[in-house]
Amino acid sequence: MNKRPDQAGLIVVLVAFVLLSTIYSIIVPPFEASDELWHYPMVKHIADTWSLPVQDPANVGPWRQEGSQPPLYYALGALATCWIDTSDMSEVRHLNRNVDNGIATPDGNINLVVHRPEQEAFPWQGTVLAVHVVRFLSIAMAALGVALTYFVVRETFPRRPALALGATALHAFTPMVIFIAGSVNNDNLVVPLSSLGLLMLLRLLRPMRPPTEATWRQTTVRYLSLGVVLGLAALTKASSLALTVLTALIVTVRAIRRRDDGATAGWREFLTGGLATLLPVLAIAGWWYARNIRLYGDPSGLNAFIQILGKREIPATLGQLWRERHSFLAGYWGNFGGLNVPMSPWVYQILNASLVAAGLGLIVALARSVIHTLRGGSEDGEHEASESPSIPSRSPTREVGIVSLNLRFVICILSGLGVLIPWVQWARVTWSSQGRLIFAALPVWSMLLAMGLSAWWPRRLQIAPNVQVAPLVALLSIFLLGLSAAAPFVWIQPAYALPDPLSDAEIQAIPQPTALNFGNAMRLLGYDLETETTTPGGQVTVTLYWEAIAPTQQDHTVFVHLLDEHELVIAQRDTFPGLGLLSTTWLESGYRWADRYVIPVPSTAYSPNQAEIEVGLFNTRTGRRLTVIDADGEDQGDNVRFGQVSIRSQDAPPVSGGDVPNPVAINFGDRMLLTGYDLTQRAIQPTGTLTLTVHWKGLREMESNYTVSAQVIDPAQRKAAQHDSWPLEGAAPTAAWQKGERVTDTIPLTIFPDAAAGPYDVRIAVYVHQGSEIFHLPVTPPGGRMQASHVTLTRVRVTP
Repeated sequence: MNKRPDQAGLIVVLVAFVLLSTIYSIIVPPFEASDELWHYPMVKHIADTWSLPVQDPANVGPWRQEGSQPPLYYALGALATCWIDTSDMSEVRHLNRNVDNGIATPDGNINLVVHRPEQEAFPWQGTVLAVHVVRFLSIAMAALGVALTYFVVRETFPRRPALALGATALHAFTPMVIFIAGSVNNDNLVVPLSSLGLLMLLRLLRPMRPPTEATWRQTTVRYLSLGVVLGLAALTKASSLALTVLTALIVTVRAIRRRDDGATAGWREFLTGGLATLLPVLAIAGWWYARNIRLYGDPSGLNAFIQILGKREIPATLGQLWRERHSFLAGYWGNFGGLNVPMSPWVYQILNASLVAAGLGLIVALARSVIHTLRGGSEDGEHEASESPSIPSRSPTREVGIVSLNLRFVICILSGLGVLIPWVQWARVTWSSQGRLIFAALPVWSMLLAMGLSAWWPRRLQIAPNVQVAPLVALLSIFLLGLSAAAPFVWIQPAYALPDPLSDAEIQAIPQPTALNFGNAMRLLGYDLETETTTPGGQVTVTLYWEAIAPTQQDHTVFVHLLDEHELVIAQRDTFPGLGLLSTTWLESGYRWADRYVIPVPSTAYSPNQAEIEVGLFNTRTGRRLTVIDADGEDQGDNVRFGQVSIRSQDAPPVSGGDVPNPVAINFGDRMLLTGYDLTQRAIQPTGTLTLTVHWKGLREMESNYTVSAQVIDPAQRKAAQHDSWPLEGAAPTAAWQKGERVTDTIPLTIFPDAAAGPYDVRIAVYVHQGSEIFHLPVTPPGGRMQASHVTLTRVRVTP
């Protein structure tokens, strides 16, 4: 492949990327991109005050944890938008306070912000205009990152331009990359800066010219330039910091190479490279990290970040992170909105299969390379270019090749690990199982993916005159391009579409008509209860037909409860009207629509049980419910109830190994499995005793004797009862259990005399004393979601 067609292919990829990113930036509503809700307020704060916020967990500000991020990206956004009047941000950024953030729900409520079409329509003004200006700036940054992937791979494998073009296409057409590119997000700056820094490091590995004063001046300029790039990257996002460690490694390698020119030359290279890169980094970014030490006692400021963001109740093990791999990969390939607008499941199946194929391909390629090397063959035709084309290399190529395991390839791998390993440590502490957080090493991931797929089919496919790529890489690139082109219209735009107004014919066809006035704000025209029978872990579906009466001064939330005979809420759904898309503050009188609620029933819900639907509205800020008035003007209280839903016992899962009540499969630290539970009663007075029966299965032999803690506790964490003991009051200590052994334990829970009347959760936790410390076994709920220190089984009511 000659150079001109190869560059033409790169231009085609870049044009397609910019076009698609622009489409995303226009179609995705403001503040509905990942963390844009908090990134943009940082831009606005700097544009308004030209100062940085001080993080305070007690007063987080609209930027929340993003106020702990290095400020370069936000400062550039502020420079681009400081001329715009953004005083309307609080109106445009109308928070959906009930949003299911990070959860793909079957019925909706995924919008982070409540949108008014007239506010966001073109021509853009105010905050909407500022958001789009920063989005366009982000596209330019992200496009530079795409181009740099091409140059990084070309530098790593100079004679494999097809690999470089394929990796660039995989980078450019990944839907999540395009989605982030069209949003306000500092990833868009850290990716090109990290890529440029990596490219400059790779070029430092070219054979060195003989040492002369002119050579030293050129080398010093290259080191200084690298230091500037590293400083800018460090002032953008902390995920770039690993490049500074790689810089020290490469400076050391170059100093060792200079030893052929004498010990003085080696030390001069080491000192020149160290100082010329370090000083710009300190000058550009040092003040930021010094500020963090002064304000937070931590150079990174991550302690304040975590306080605001929140952290896992139980730090994740590598096994737990592995169980979260599907959400991580979805966040890499494309999970839009607040990580709650996924693509279809089959899409991820294909993409993840491609990833597995690439991983196996890398192993195959490595094996081929080792065999080829042992036979004394040349290594993939790779070579190292001289720093100057006019000056020949003074040292032979020393590449081990394949996969070409040359030093440049090793540096690329190390740069990827420098992003991945800190992410693992970060994800163990926080709720950060999202693949886009490793985008700082996008050139490396794209290169490895292209290399692995290329290994399965060495032949090349010509997609244009003299432009070739491996067939599997081409197929995946085309598939990603199609996905990226379809996603805005197939998945993103429909997720934020307002409910269609109901026609008179649709009103007449309501299965169960009503005429209930909720505080002169909304009228319930009727309902349709689709579910009559369900099981724990199932769902209840009900459609409510609404009419707006008049706007309210504050937002109101619709609540839909599944309520049992003891008036205990089994499951619930709380959303703004329109399943999050509408606000009672601006609903126009006479607007009629239907909301179809899908209410998930917890897998631990008590059964058998009978329940009904309870519906009402409450003030989102104060919690005060609106009064319900019927068609005759009669006061119906603060809710309406209807329907009957039977919750029948589900079949015991195979792992429970027997007929137990309320079968579940809840893993406690891979040591004990809770297979079922039962209660003697679910309504009880103070001083009364209810008996909780729990069924255990030993998952392995244990060295420690674990204590089982059962608690009756209300939402304010006030306890009404607690009982802690070894199983069977010590008669069946866990250290004596055999793998597979089953133990049925009865736990008496006596309600405290001063326990207030109301609903309480029944919780189970398992812990062990180690010295003065208490360590809980992490609880893995069904489905492998994030671990906790306890599990809530069901609810009981303490009566007066």
